Order: sequence, then C-alpha cells, then structure tokens
Amino acid sequence: MNLSPAQLAAFIDQTLLKPDASLAQIEHLCAEARDHKFFSVCVNGSWVATAYQLLEDSDVKVAGVVGFPLGAMTSDTKRFEAEAAIDDGAHEIDMVLNVARLKAGDDKFVLREIIDVVEAADERTVKVILETCLLTDEEKIRACHIVVESGAQFVKTSTGFSTSGATIADVKLMRATVGPAFGVKASGGIRDVQAALAMIEAGATRLGTSAGVAIVQGLSGGETY
Repeated sequence: MNLSPAQLAAFIDQTLLKPDASLAQIEHLCAEARDHKFFSVCVNGSWVATAYQLLEDSDVKVAGVVGFPLGAMTSDTKRFEAEAAIDDGAHEIDMVLNVARLKAGDDKFVLREIIDVVEAADERTVKVILETCLLTDEEKIRACHIVVESGAQFVKTSTGFSTSGATIADVKLMRATVGPAFGVKASGGIRDVQAALAMIEAGATRLGTSAGVAIVQGLSGGETY
C-alpha cells in the first residue's frame, strides 16, 4: 500500500468524545484537523456548533455523535439529537444502533430507528456504530444488512467506550458483507500508523481515532508505506 501522509490524513476522523473534554481541547482538536487536513473532527453534540465555527473556512467536516455511547435511548431521542446536530452545522452523523434490540432479533425496530436518523440527517452522511465487541459474527452480518437497507452510508465498528475497539477480523467481515462500494469505518484502539494501515488494507474507508497526528507522523519523512 502506497499512501502519502496527506492521503492517510484524508481517511481520518480526528475524534474527541470524552465527557470532560474542554473548550481548549476542542479548539486544539480543530486546529490539528485543520493543520493536517484530516477528513473530519468527531465530537459530542454540545460541541458541534463550536467545531463548525472553528472549521467553517476549511475543508474539514464536522461529525456529531447520536445515541452515544450506549445506543439504548428512545428512537425519538436519537432523531432529535440528529436534527439538533444538523442544525448546529454537522456534515455527518455517527449514530449507535440499539444493540439490545438487534441481539433480540428485532430487526424491524433497528431498521426503522436508523431510517429515522437518516431522514433527520437530511442527505448528510450517516455512519452506524455496531459495537462489534458485543455481537456475534451472525449479528454483525445482520446489522450490516440492516444498515445498507436503511439508506445510511457507513457501518462503523465501535464507540471506543465498550469492551474493545476495532479488529482486523471485524473490518474484513463488514467489508465482505456490505460489498466494495459501501463505507466501512474502523474506530477504537487505532493509535499508530501500522494499525491504521492494517485497517485500511482490511477494507476500512474511514478511521476514527484520537491519535491522528501520531498516525500521520508515523509516515516519517513523507515516505509512503
């Protein structure tokens, strides 16, 4: 795989979702994203408007999370959260599906909920977080099929707040299930360039990480890998 630092940066959603994130940290996140030309920043809903203002004159997009991190709130709550994030300037939505409903086999509920968020996003990109560490392979496959049917644009591995994050095996399984053209985002535990490149080689088209700067700088001296 031959990627320049700039090409690798274009895969990255630079992320700050800690509950105690401060304004200064959000400002730093956005400055990093601007300097390194990451694809986006991904922030909690209360910071979407701030991030949008900080990045308004750049090409960096703003993603807001919905139903984060558990996915267990009501569907109406998720839809309202998505609408609020879009009103505040979000270009993309990263939503957590209802893991318990999926595991219970209530696929119609899960599909309807995602469709609601897709509609609320008003043609913006929606990434659906499966929380793969809590699912069997059969459940991951079912979830991928539901997401494709919903009109969302991405399946995403993890919140980074559960028992583990992205794995190569899960990214490969998701890519094989959704096909070559659908978005696959690997997120959770990606902290260095080797891990990032391995996820891309496995089929990821986007990477969620708080270590974007270290990852891009891992392509030392501008060399390609």
